[in-house]
Order: sequence, then structure tokens, then C-alpha cells
Amino acid sequence: MTVKKSPFLFNCHDLPRRAGEMREFDLTITSPDELGLPLFKVEAESPIEVDLTLSAVSEGVLATADVRATAIGECMRCLDPISLELDESFTELFYYEVKKSPGKRDGKELIVEDEDEALSMVGDEIDLELPIRDALILNLPLNPLCQPDCLGLCPDCGVKWEELPEGHEHPKVDIRWAGLEKLKDLGL
Repeated sequence: MTVKKSPFLFNCHDLPRRAGEMREFDLTITSPDELGLPLFKVEAESPIEVDLTLSAVSEGVLATADVRATAIGECMRCLDPISLELDESFTELFYYEVKKSPGKRDGKELIVEDEDEALSMVGDEIDLELPIRDALILNLPLNPLCQPDCLGLCPDCGVKWEELPEGHEHPKVDIRWAGLEKLKDLGL
């Protein structure tokens, strides 16, 4: 059984581990999963463009990136399909992998681990999934609209207000009097 490698893993082998070294990369990542919410998301298998700059610092690798993708969803008011070009950025520090080193305290061995494991390198690889997800998902609009002044749908007939004639309205029926309306129709 082979384990499929995450498309968000990036090998930093070409970046020397001397502070001040820098490399730039243009990446196209195809996410295996949706990024976002059911209402508004970057679909699975759609391309995510990443302009990545890696800089070696004394603690690890500083990753700075511009991330571009297309999110699709529905307008919150009229339910029309919409798409939005996302252009976000992030800066994250990935600490060099800390080898577990035994130590002694009071005659007992202890293991020292890196506190920020989520943003640690594994060998020469960094995992860009969390920073990319955060950059895209946290900047999605909470209430996406097809246009800022979208009027939405008529609550009675469900037709877009933009398509209805001016003065469109439905007769208001008070259900408390609905039984008496039948008597009125009978002429009583």
C-alpha cells in the first residue's frame, strides 16, 4: 500500500541553511479537497497558484507567498451562481526540524520537543496546507453577493426582484380571517 503524498508539501532542499539565502518559486497546486464552506468554496481539483519566496533564517525557513484561486458559490440573496477571484498572501515561519534529544534531570531521561510542531519542517519539507487554507478560507466573504445592491427574491413568488415589474405585490391574507373569506365568496 502506497501513501499518497500531499500536494501541499514543498521540498526546500535547494535553499541553503545559511541565514539570508532566498529562493523564489511559482507553484500550481491542485487541492484534493474543497477549501471553504459548502456555500462558498474553492472546489476540489481546481488550481491554486502560489508565488512562493523562501528565506533562510536562523530558526528555520520563512515562507512568504501570494495565493490565487477561484471560489464559487451562490449569492445569499438571489441564489445565482457566483465566482470570486481570490488573491491573498501569507507569511509563516517553519522551524527547522528538532531532533528528539535525550537529556537528564534528577537522574531521569527527558525528551525535548519543538513546541510548534504544526509549523515545523520534516526533513527538508514544509507543509503549505495550513497557511494556504488560512489565507483563502479566512478571507472568504461571509455573505457572498452577486452584486452589492442585489435585491434578492420575492418572498411570496420566489422571482428575482430585478425581473419583476415595479409595484409588484401579492395580496396579503390574514389566516385568522381565511374562513370568513369563503363566506364572503358565497355572498353571505
